[in-house]
Amino acid sequence: MVTARALSLASALVLAVAAPAGAKISFQRIDGFKSPGTPAKYDRVGILKIGSPNARNVLVLNPGTSASAAYFAPLARSLVGKAPAWQVWAVERRENLLEDQSLFDRAKAGTATPKQVFDYYLGWLKDSSVTTHVRLIPDSEVGYARQWGMNTEIQDLRRVVLRAQKLGGKVVVGGHSLGGSITSAYATWNFGGKPGARGLSGLVFIDGGSSPQPISSADAKQRLNDLRNASPWLAFGGIPAPFTGLFNTSGSLSVLLDPDSPSLGQASGLLPANLVPPIPVTNAGQYGYALDTETSPAGLVAAQAHLGHLAASGDPRGWDAAGELTPLRRFAEMFSGWGLKGLDGTAWYHPQRLTIDAGAVAAGNANPAQKILDVHATQGKHLPKRLRIYAFGAALGETRVLDAARALAKQSHIPGSHLVLADGHTTYAHNDPNSASPERNGFLKRLILFLKSL
Repeated sequence: MVTARALSLASALVLAVAAPAGAKISFQRIDGFKSPGTPAKYDRVGILKIGSPNARNVLVLNPGTSASAAYFAPLARSLVGKAPAWQVWAVERRENLLEDQSLFDRAKAGTATPKQVFDYYLGWLKDSSVTTHVRLIPDSEVGYARQWGMNTEIQDLRRVVLRAQKLGGKVVVGGHSLGGSITSAYATWNFGGKPGARGLSGLVFIDGGSSPQPISSADAKQRLNDLRNASPWLAFGGIPAPFTGLFNTSGSLSVLLDPDSPSLGQASGLLPANLVPPIPVTNAGQYGYALDTETSPAGLVAAQAHLGHLAASGDPRGWDAAGELTPLRRFAEMFSGWGLKGLDGTAWYHPQRLTIDAGAVAAGNANPAQKILDVHATQGKHLPKRLRIYAFGAALGETRVLDAARALAKQSHIPGSHLVLADGHTTYAHNDPNSASPERNGFLKRLILFLKSL
């Protein structure tokens, strides 16, 4: 029976993703920046901590567009197992406080089936018999989120970094995709005339960063003007918020709990047509097809990985991940937030303002757009010369990620010997560095060596 099988799998899978011996997983929210107009309950930033609490060195990681702290959990577990002197602190941005994780939590605990989860978050949209369901938040209720830009993010991040520094060890700040731009912004932010990088041991850029070229002041003004009459939230891949997150998290959980049953998403008729296979597939088949590099649409390039392909036979067709860089189950653990209560790997509501502001960071060089967007990344030529930088380019950022890291170092006269630059854009999709099998993950292996060398 599908229900019994799914519920029994939940308990077994918790053990399968347990952290290495000695590694602890904890989550807390702390007071954040008081953003104008924001209710106090949302002026909070979360920290997902993975590693031994006795480890004094901390790698602070910033997720990218429409991602969250739990996205880094599989990578962090693997990292601290090989570098036990380090903890990973993944940042949970304030927008995720708007999410209703109740049924996802029940599914992880083994008390809700994938069908119940799907109906609660998505099925109700077409099935009027489903009367208990998630509440969609009207844009009119969250107008203050149009202020959740780079200044709000950096001030929240500052509180996390200062806590990490109190441990007395080394602190490295890094990020994936847009999280790389946030990393550049933090490192070059003007904190009382000093760069945010002061006191840091290193920076890590995972297929993301900041180009030295800013958006124009005219462009900045136009984008702000457009935002006033638009949703505060980004439509990731053209899919309006919160549905990208809901599809991803419900789909990833179905891979873990009930991979071989007919796809709930395919049967629902709710998925965009370009995500649906032309033949009947399983839950695993649907999820893999939607996000693998070979079959996922170009608009979702930022969500893709090398996951495999549909099985050669079967009715419905399953998923064949043999020999691929990223195991589908590990990818699903990453986006579902498996084993973590109240968290998944996506951000259902991603502030457009944060993405707009990233265009003015410009490797920490003052420019007219910064004044318009309240961005204070002006210390790009004053980073500590002892700072170490590791940059890894994958399919989305390509060699531009490495060029941006070189430019950041050059303008502060950081020696080339302090840089570790790796070009993986021909073999790593955008998410592969974080989700690839640890045994084959070149990004992870270099990261471990980088941290140990500090």
